[in-house]
Amino acid sequence: MRSLVIGSSLILRRLLLPFVLPGALLLPAASGQQPTREPAFVGVACPLTASGHLPKDDRGDYDSQSIPDADSPTPDPELGPLGSASALVLAPGRTLLDARQRFEKAARKGYAPAQVNLGVLYLYGCGVSRNYGAALYWLTSAADQGSSRAHTNLGILYLQGRGVKQDFGEALGHFRAAANGGDEGAMVNLGYMNDNGLGTPVDHAAAAEWYRQAAERGDPLAQNNLADLYLRGEGLPQNDALAFAWFEKAAASGNTGARIKLGYLYMTGRATRKDPEAAYAWILAASLAGDHRGIEYLLRLESQLSPTQLEQAKRRANQLRSTGEASASELAIVQ
Repeated sequence: MRSLVIGSSLILRRLLLPFVLPGALLLPAASGQQPTREPAFVGVACPLTASGHLPKDDRGDYDSQSIPDADSPTPDPELGPLGSASALVLAPGRTLLDARQRFEKAARKGYAPAQVNLGVLYLYGCGVSRNYGAALYWLTSAADQGSSRAHTNLGILYLQGRGVKQDFGEALGHFRAAANGGDEGAMVNLGYMNDNGLGTPVDHAAAAEWYRQAAERGDPLAQNNLADLYLRGEGLPQNDALAFAWFEKAAASGNTGARIKLGYLYMTGRATRKDPEAAYAWILAASLAGDHRGIEYLLRLESQLSPTQLEQAKRRANQLRSTGEASASELAIVQ
């Protein structure tokens, strides 16, 4: 099944802080079967390192508007300082408590990006006790100002029924508002909802169009889901060549589902020449990232490789592991 962005990505693929963390929920696949389409969100724990500080690579989980405002040579007299305050939270050594205090100060002054981030903190209980009511309040405040990421996160809340009654219609409305504002996670989630008939009749063609819009903007989960539609011929003409091309793009960005499927294509010689060494490398890279859905393929491929080929494939997998995104943590909610 295809994935969606949840994190504050449900469909479960990425959120601002972590709720629309740009990304995807990796749905379990049957043993020995390559994963299919996924949502953009997934349930995640508060993204803390052992030291309790925000990792440097979590910068993307926050609303990017807070950084440009801080760096502007001629900052707005009102929003400039707010942007700076929010940006401080992203600096190395700052704790989630620092983040919450700075976001709250800016949020109370009406700064939408800070309201989104504060809502995400409450949503996940990061630096503060989890409080769905507070999360809903701040996300709604930001959405009322037109924040696309706020709408994406609200869509995830209604899609999952977190702190509110589950309502696919409300989720669709918020995802549409966010997608119209250019939020890729919302596009992926709209595609997933159309793909699976959540709050709307199943419409693979509509799903393909939403996935395509996000995929062309570079979203790995969207690329993975679009590739899966091409592979199966659902919602658009079946095309192995295009499926391979989109899986390759998503895999290069670190999407583990796409890496497993790309490996499967190399293993079977579908849409490309058979290459068990490449297949093993891509699938192992996904496994090293925490996605073990291709484990049975690895066992099968090992018998086809010489000791030298196996060593080369493992070396390549470790190289791939250090590139792109880790799909296991792909979240689409707050990006």
